[in-house]
Amino acid sequence: MVMLVQDRQAPARLDSAMTPVRVRGRDLQPTPVFDTYWRFAAARQSVYEARLAGKAQPWTDDPILTRHRFTNCYRAADRVSQFLISDVIYEGDQEWEEVFFRTLLLKIFNKESTWRLLSDELGELRWDGYDYRAYDDVLSRTFAAGERLYSAAYIVPPPQLGEERKHRNHLRLLEMMMTSDAPQKVVAAPTLRDAYEVLLSYPALGPFLAYQFVIDLNYAAEMPFSEMDFVVAGPGARDGIRKCFGPRADGIESDVIRYMAETQDEHFARLGLVFPGLRGRPLQLIDCQNLFCEVDKYARVAHPEIAGISGRSRIKQTYRPTDAPVPSWFPPKWGINDAGL
Repeated sequence: MVMLVQDRQAPARLDSAMTPVRVRGRDLQPTPVFDTYWRFAAARQSVYEARLAGKAQPWTDDPILTRHRFTNCYRAADRVSQFLISDVIYEGDQEWEEVFFRTLLLKIFNKESTWRLLSDELGELRWDGYDYRAYDDVLSRTFAAGERLYSAAYIVPPPQLGEERKHRNHLRLLEMMMTSDAPQKVVAAPTLRDAYEVLLSYPALGPFLAYQFVIDLNYAAEMPFSEMDFVVAGPGARDGIRKCFGPRADGIESDVIRYMAETQDEHFARLGLVFPGLRGRPLQLIDCQNLFCEVDKYARVAHPEIAGISGRSRIKQTYRPTDAPVPSWFPPKWGINDAGL
């Protein structure tokens, strides 16, 4: 088990995190939250591995990790990403147009139950059999019954495409993407950034969502890009970066995230932390971005004296224990599915 709260007060070691780090020509002075970032990553990954191994609780002695809900260190290990990879992207017709359609259909709502609702009512979800009225009928009836269609994890703003209901405008957005050749434009893009720019050109997809969606699509076999190619810092990550480095990091958040990914081994070693990665896979840019979001939340309790940007002071989601099995299957192109944890 890796402790965070207690270790946070340990005496500074040689080559302490309080030594400035240089990122894109700027000297950034780390706060105590910087070391918490690495300790949190090691502790959270240890919890994931314990759950995966079927070990009995408690999985950690850290009271903040015990009490509150945090995502996994690796984005692809989280529940919705696991469902996307195993049940949506790699289940069904592997023609790229159909993979693109299924991926965006799930991720616009970002809710497994909405996907299952549609597939239970309509059968196999395919673009070549798509009927707006049928999809709308299922979603409208569910909405009228008081059930939620969307995850609260992040909000996809509704584009203004002539419909009254949010879900109807999102269906129109997906239609727009499919009929304007977005799937081929994305897969033909020379870089991950170029693929992201294709998505960014569509209504309601701002920088954060366009980046999240291109990472989702990049799990597919047709997408050839590394997760180390490109990153966009979301609002939560910018909060976490501010807490780790102060306002001098403003405007260079993507460079800070890259610094974290490229120096992870150095900092885990400096702090005496064991971090085996995900079956040997190091933290990628998207994972370091997400960790900043989670450390922002963790620091609200562990470091309440260190301010971020949003001013939020508490963690909303509490952890609810579950005995449900932990899925652990990743894009085959990563080559880690046969490696044991």
